[in-house]
Amino acid sequence: MAGATRAMNGARGAGQGAGRVFPADDPQRRLLHDEVHARPPARIVTPERIAHLALRIPAESRDAETGCIAELARFLGVAAPRAAASFAWLEGDALRAKWERHTEFTSLTFFRRVTPDTRRDAGALDVLPREWLAALPGTTIVAARVDVRRAAPEEVAGEVAAFGDATIVGSTIGDDGCSRFLVLDHALGERQAGRYVQRLLEIETYRMMALLAFPLAREVGASLTHAEARLARITERMIDVAPREEPQLLDDLTRLAAEVERGESASRFRFGAAAAYYRLVRQRIAELRESRLPRVQTIAEFMGRRLAPAMATCESVANRQDELSARVARASQLLRTRVDITLERQNQDLLASMDRRAKLQLRLQQTVEGLSVAAITYYAAGLVDYLAKAGSSLGLPLEPDVVVGVAIPLIALGLWRGLRRLRRSLGHE
Repeated sequence: MAGATRAMNGARGAGQGAGRVFPADDPQRRLLHDEVHARPPARIVTPERIAHLALRIPAESRDAETGCIAELARFLGVAAPRAAASFAWLEGDALRAKWERHTEFTSLTFFRRVTPDTRRDAGALDVLPREWLAALPGTTIVAARVDVRRAAPEEVAGEVAAFGDATIVGSTIGDDGCSRFLVLDHALGERQAGRYVQRLLEIETYRMMALLAFPLAREVGASLTHAEARLARITERMIDVAPREEPQLLDDLTRLAAEVERGESASRFRFGAAAAYYRLVRQRIAELRESRLPRVQTIAEFMGRRLAPAMATCESVANRQDELSARVARASQLLRTRVDITLERQNQDLLASMDRRAKLQLRLQQTVEGLSVAAITYYAAGLVDYLAKAGSSLGLPLEPDVVVGVAIPLIALGLWRGLRRLRRSLGHE
């Protein structure tokens, strides 16, 4: 065991030190490692002012986004991130910026430390050139300002009263189009303050991204009501529909099924994304471990009153889509069963008619065969008559009439047996 331990230690030293002996890195290793560790919360030194933007940028504008981030890096005097990067920290003297590219949106967070010379109304965005802000691609889904300041517990009531009668949690205040958050630092560390601010901004961003599905839910809900009424009418017609009307009814039902499937395909991603964002909102709220303040509703209460009903509507519409699709499928199956039964009856009638025709054809064939035997016998008897007369003329003792009379039944019997054998042979084939 001691020798094995020394051998293992020697191998470990070789892998970590002078020469690497273990297999090469998987192509995904560095990417996955960086994804886990690349987005830590910012260090916040109270007092500090923060601005947060979430932009919905279409895929065709990604190059413009990369150019704007590179221009921001030049403005801050730091190196630009790699072209393929989706995250970057840009640390300047007057401003710090965090850029994150997500699946459906891009977030930009700016941190500005407050000094004795900083104006009371100056925010983090005031440091940036207005031309650069205006040139950002996409559309704004979230704009938020966070003011982190130090305050004693007894000063909380006064800070809350400064907001007036407005709804404090999640309200939109001021004339700059930004939501405003106030974080009162009692005894937070730099990392702890950064985590709390990050959670607040994520809650605001994910809340807005989740609400993108709400207008769609209203639109889809109206179309579902119309589709459900159409399905009810089609189902009512199925009760007493005539067989000749079944194909038209099946066509109407198929068209309705296609419309329902098209609507569900168009909204499935949005509703699924809304549910995922809503789960993230609730998870971030749980991580805050809120405690109630006097005269202030908690973030959980606010989301429960404002966001939860909208998400319930989206979930209800998604469930209605699934149920309507299942109902249309059941109705289609029932109607197709009726059509199949009708077709089977028609096929049975057609087969019966074909059987009758086959019997008639057989009888006609037998009649024709009888006539054919008679006609061939007649012509064959004529040939025998000619042969008998020729033999009599040559002196043979033949009576033509007798020879023909004897030959006729023999010829008829031979023809009948030949046709019968031919019919049997064809039947075997």
